[in-house]
Amino acid sequence: MAHFVYMVECADGTLYTGYTTDVEKRLIEHNGEGKTKTAKSAGARYTRPRRPVTLVYTESFATRSEALQREYAIKQLTRSEKWLLKEGWR
Repeated sequence: MAHFVYMVECADGTLYTGYTTDVEKRLIEHNGEGKTKTAKSAGARYTRPRRPVTLVYTESFATRSEALQREYAIKQLTRSEKWLLKEGWR
């Protein structure tokens, strides 16, 4: 199973970084577009009022541990460093 770290850009221009095993499903949840009531409210507390969100970055890892370590490292970056990471992904 692959593990992913992802970054989304919110409608207000802020960036949110998270971990998942299914990027597409998580993006749908962040945007409240799931078919179930749970999916519609499943986006992160931070992103719910900042919808819609757009995927701007992903990294894949073999283990959950590696992915979570990278998520933490990205969250420690400054805003400008995160934007550079985003721009380099394109």
